[in-house]
Amino acid sequence: MQVTSLGGLEVSRIGLGAMGMSAYYTGAGRDEAESIRTIHRALDLGVTHLDTAEVYGPYVNEELVGRAIKGRRDDVVLATKFGLVSHTGRPGPDSTPATIRAAVDGSLRRLGTDHIDLYYQHRVDRGTPIEETVGALSQLVAAGKVRHIGLSEASAATIRRAHAVHPVAAVQTEYSLWTRDPEAEVLPTVRELGIGFVPYSPLGHGFLTGDIRSLDDLDAADWRRTNPRFTGDNLTRNLRIVDEVRDVADEAGATPAQIALAWLLAQGEGIAPIPGTRRVHRLEENCAVDGIRLTAGQIARLNDLTPASGARHSKPDMAVIDG
Repeated sequence: MQVTSLGGLEVSRIGLGAMGMSAYYTGAGRDEAESIRTIHRALDLGVTHLDTAEVYGPYVNEELVGRAIKGRRDDVVLATKFGLVSHTGRPGPDSTPATIRAAVDGSLRRLGTDHIDLYYQHRVDRGTPIEETVGALSQLVAAGKVRHIGLSEASAATIRRAHAVHPVAAVQTEYSLWTRDPEAEVLPTVRELGIGFVPYSPLGHGFLTGDIRSLDDLDAADWRRTNPRFTGDNLTRNLRIVDEVRDVADEAGATPAQIALAWLLAQGEGIAPIPGTRRVHRLEENCAVDGIRLTAGQIARLNDLTPASGARHSKPDMAVIDG
């Protein structure tokens, strides 16, 4: 597995997002043995970058990851997030110093480790200045509880303010063939500042695999049923994107998921997507992209895909994204 640098932190170019092992997606979360097998297989394949968060479950996903990496901690660059679970009773995102102190100790305990390699603010807390939040995080770095800090779904302006207080190693934001928003401001900013970029949902919440053709393919409790891009006429229009990706995949002798990931890797160094899965065969499919090289013509064709129809999240979820 090739590696890249997230602000000086070396990780595998393909990581593993653990969220879907415990929450949100169809059939998620309750086959712990299968999920642990997948994490172990990831480590065997050279995946070093594991991503979780206290809110996934909440808490149970960190506990799962902690059990999976027991005895293999040194093989892992461990990333988790705080800020969507309040430890002070405040509603909404909470990144006050008191919540951060409580959150990190809980995450360390659940993960079974004495340090977190990459600790993200999950969503920007508009009620707490970013300088105050990053100041509290820098104290965790000084105490040895955290090695590097990150931001998730932060605007370019917030990234600059945070980085001026303490170096930010990585910014995590949704980025894929159907979510190109970071290209306008966030990607240029992190490249200018030497910050790594971690695309989450690099397969468009599973849509870019080509396996979802209607809502009937999703469990009744699957959150994607409320996502604007999966509903009504938007889903039908977005199938055209998937069909184009499949055409490129057929030409390249790959799967649509591999093409979507290969396109991300072709965007340059310092980009490390974290596709999520709890199944070994999907993990192996994703990791095989490390050997796929798209032609200039294929990249140009993918660059010219029609933008996705519909907002990328529901209104309540978009309300907590730093614009």
